[in-house]
Amino acid sequence: MNRKDFIALSSLGFLGLYACGTSNMMNSRKPLSIQLYTIRDAISENLEKALEKLAELGFNQIEIYGYDGTFFGKSRTGFQSILKNIGLKVISSHHTTGIVHNTKGTLLNNWERSVEDLHFIGSKYMVCSYLFEEERTLEHYKKLPELLNQSGEMTKKAGIDFAYHNHDFEFEKFDEITVYDFILNNTSPDLVKMELDLYWIAKTGLNPLTYFEKYPKRFPLWHVKDMKAGTKDFAEIGNGTIDFKTIFEAREKAGLKHWFVEQDSSDKDMFESVKMSTDYIAKNNFFK
Repeated sequence: MNRKDFIALSSLGFLGLYACGTSNMMNSRKPLSIQLYTIRDAISENLEKALEKLAELGFNQIEIYGYDGTFFGKSRTGFQSILKNIGLKVISSHHTTGIVHNTKGTLLNNWERSVEDLHFIGSKYMVCSYLFEEERTLEHYKKLPELLNQSGEMTKKAGIDFAYHNHDFEFEKFDEITVYDFILNNTSPDLVKMELDLYWIAKTGLNPLTYFEKYPKRFPLWHVKDMKAGTKDFAEIGNGTIDFKTIFEAREKAGLKHWFVEQDSSDKDMFESVKMSTDYIAKNNFFK
């Protein structure tokens, strides 16, 4: 697979913004993005209906998960057709390393095919999304930067940026440095960006602005979700304790390009929670 092949594929470009009269954000065609893991139960029941509900709420961009050689059981052309009909565009895709669970779609299992398929559907980013507990060892951490750099080299050939997504365990120390800083210090800024999850870094008590200052322009992707006071459970955006206004004021320093609504779990119907988040977003101009 060479760059010429990818350029040829890119000529198959598609997708327009979904026009929905019930959504002010959709009418104004502002980008509104969500990580599909948020509605994973609905997707497992009926992919197209779940995506249609998102479009009705004003979403026109998505970050996907679970690529395994197919997209939620669909071929790349089949999935592309669904997206085009609904009016959704894939911005990013989540993938695990394959160190422990070496399934299709992971960094270590035919990564070239994954990159080709994600390029075909127009994704701008591919992200290492998670390290399983068995992977969180000194041995694996020391080898991780090399794997991330190699993965980023291959995505770059396709015109796709590569990134690493954090949880909270990356802010634990090993060898007198946090795993997160170790990754940042030992990967190429040109090959490995960061997708900063604002909930998880807030849960550790650390300030994302500190990282924006230390590693400027390294954080083009964010996950935006809130944290309940006291329990630190997941919350709808605006219903928790995270100071999004201050964080978004530093978006240029961070290098922000795209951000995604996400909520891992809810004590309500998930679409109700998503609606609460989108309502809050619409009322706050710092999300422009």
